[in-house]
Amino acid sequence: MSTALRGVALGRRNWMFVGSTKGGDASALFYSLAEACRLNGVEPEAWSTDVIARIGNHPIKRIDALLPWRWQDPRETAEAA
Repeated sequence: MSTALRGVALGRRNWMFVGSTKGGDASALFYSLAEACRLNGVEPEAWSTDVIARIGNHPIKRIDALLPWRWQDPRETAEAA
């Protein structure tokens, strides 16, 4: 088994009753985004916190800049400047 899926396998019983199919889909989306962050060297909590704060005012044509593999941590950008 891949180590990326180890957390999902360990919590299988906890997630067996997510409440609905929609809840299961939401969980799958969350785990996919969190794992995409990890695979791209991005801390998932920092990414999700920043994206949630910025997404309402972010131009729709540049939404791809918020994806984990293109995202730049604003704290690191500010420190470099």
